[in-house]
Amino acid sequence: MAINLDDPKKFRPLAGQAHQVAMNMLRPISRKYDLGEHEYPQELDMLAAMIDGLSESGAAEGAGAAGVRREESPEGSGGVKNGSNLASVMSIAEMCWGDVGLLLSMPRQGLGNSAIASVADEEQLARFDGVWAAMAITEPGTGSDSANIKTTAVLDGDEYVLNGEKIFVTSGERADAVVVWATLDRELGRAAIKSFVVPKGTPGMRVERLEHKLGIKASDTATIIFDDCRVPRENLLGSPEIDTKQGFAGAMATFDNTRPLVASMAVGCAKAALDLTRELLEQAGVVIDYDRPALSQSAAAAKFLQMEADWEAAHLLMLQAAWMADNRQPNSLEASMAKAKAGRAGTDITLSCVELAGSVGYSESELLEKWARDAKILDIFEGTQQIQQLIVARRVLGLTSAELK
Repeated sequence: MAINLDDPKKFRPLAGQAHQVAMNMLRPISRKYDLGEHEYPQELDMLAAMIDGLSESGAAEGAGAAGVRREESPEGSGGVKNGSNLASVMSIAEMCWGDVGLLLSMPRQGLGNSAIASVADEEQLARFDGVWAAMAITEPGTGSDSANIKTTAVLDGDEYVLNGEKIFVTSGERADAVVVWATLDRELGRAAIKSFVVPKGTPGMRVERLEHKLGIKASDTATIIFDDCRVPRENLLGSPEIDTKQGFAGAMATFDNTRPLVASMAVGCAKAALDLTRELLEQAGVVIDYDRPALSQSAAAAKFLQMEADWEAAHLLMLQAAWMADNRQPNSLEASMAKAKAGRAGTDITLSCVELAGSVGYSESELLEKWARDAKILDIFEGTQQIQQLIVARRVLGLTSAELK
């Protein structure tokens, strides 16, 4: 069967709309909120309302970062589907061509929404529909090793009592609720880790501080303390049963959903840097000729061609991971490959673009330096570069986490 490497025609209008939003609504305020860290971008409320309207009319399938469920039935020729996961990564890449931090600040499009989409039952999906959910996994001393979570959840009557500390919670102060990963029994290991939806303002949950960061300054990043925080037992996402055979499946299903999304953010940010750098090189008289080998062109042109090839590889891996999710195929390996490749390519490309542009790239007269700062986090959160490589190695070699650490 022939392989078509073009973006699906079905979603090109959606991607085009997202690009227009990025260019006309996000780019103009990008520097403003980079300088005004922790200031809420009020302009996003209008944009969120527009996306809600498009979603209700069916015109914006997967227009945000909220994630989709695997239970969707494949449709079309041969049962193969280009669905909401592909729509999401394509539209998110375009939005991040505008600004990563502003995309992460979009109301009702938090990373916690992906956890809800991945793990919640049908009743919970309906109950939390429209909720803007942040996701709280990382803890002090527990970064990439999510299985070592220390936050506890103890059942007391009809409520769970949560105690612990979560750090680097994206939209932790702004979101309507936080999806908190906690353990029901530390002695049972990763199988006992479950996720809980904790609404904003719940007694016992408090935002301790907001972090000052290298990049994505438009997005708030919070440290949250849970001190005898009581949540209804029905706010535990999915089944409360501890299945030691299933293990860490709930969290892994969430990561399989979110890692292609993070890859798309890196792809979009890197594309922005490439597009601007091409313009700057052309203004400087550097010709990029696709009909000649790189070795016969200038060093700047050769470097640009190499970066474009790197970007294309990340872009295709991102599309593959999302397509597999749309077609209910296990994509843990591909999601980690996409996240690892796009995260590394994003940082390499944006920094190289700064270098190629020289003083213009390093100054605040253009957004190149900002994109280089923003791109770094995309190689870190949702699992670092090293963790992704470890997951890929385990999947390829057929080894467990205990066998390959």
